[in-house]
Amino acid sequence: MTLLSIVVPVRNEESRLPNTLRGLTTALTGITKSAEIVVVDNASTDGSVDIVRRFQQHRYQSGAVPIRLVHCAQLGKGAAVRAGVLESDSPYVGFCDADLATDMAALEPTLLQLGAGVNVVVGSRAHPSSIVKARHSVLRQAGAWVFRRVANGFVPGVADTQCGYKFFDRATANAVFRPLRTLGFAFDVELLARAQRIGAVIFELPVHWHDVPGSTFHPLRDGYRSFSALARMRSILAQQQETEPELDEVRPVTTPIAEVA
Repeated sequence: MTLLSIVVPVRNEESRLPNTLRGLTTALTGITKSAEIVVVDNASTDGSVDIVRRFQQHRYQSGAVPIRLVHCAQLGKGAAVRAGVLESDSPYVGFCDADLATDMAALEPTLLQLGAGVNVVVGSRAHPSSIVKARHSVLRQAGAWVFRRVANGFVPGVADTQCGYKFFDRATANAVFRPLRTLGFAFDVELLARAQRIGAVIFELPVHWHDVPGSTFHPLRDGYRSFSALARMRSILAQQQETEPELDEVRPVTTPIAEVA
C-alpha cells in the first residue's frame, strides 16, 4: 500500500507543471519509498494533461515516483483537491499548490507529526519560525488580512488557514473532505472547521514560503467569491453538524515513524 499521496490541483499550469513534478519527485525520493503524486486536472484547456502523461511514461521507464492523473470537471480549487483526496486511499494524504510556493523540505517533519498521531498538519506562514518571502500587492495583502480575521471566527487558534499545504491521516481526511461544500479558494476554512469540530489534533508547521508569479488567484474576482463563501459557510456547517462522526470514529491507527523512510 502507498503510504503517502500528494494531491496537486491543476488548471492551465503547463508553464510550471514540469518543475512541479520534478520538484515533488525529488523531494519524495529522499523521504519515503512509498508515495504517489495525484495530479487533478481541473478542466485545463492548455497542455497540462499532456505534460502529466509524458511524466507518467517517463516514470514507467525510470522507476521514479508514480504519478496519477484525475479529472475534475467541477471548477474550483476545493473541488479539485477534494476529488484527488477521495480518489486516493493511502494512510496519509495532503495537497500542495502547483507553484510549490511551500518548500517541500516540510514533508519530512509533516510525516513525523502524522506518524506520531497528529491528525492534521497545516503549513503556517504565520508561525514565528517560518521564512516568508512575499511580493503581493497592497490590495491582496489588505484583503488577506481581513480574510484571516473573519476566518478566525470559524477556526479559532489556527493562524494561517490559506497556506496551500495541508496533510491529513486517512480517517480525518475522509471525515472532512466527503461533506465539503465550499469548492473555491475558501475551502480550507471549511476543512479546518470540520476538523476542529470532530476533535482532530491540528499542528501548525513552520514553512519556508515564497511568492511565485503567475497565481490564478485574482484579488477582486476571487476575493469577492471567497468572502461570499465565508458568508455561506456558517449555514453549511450548521446544517450538517448532526451528521458529523464522533471523535472515536476518526482517530487513526498511527503508522510508526520507522515506516516512513
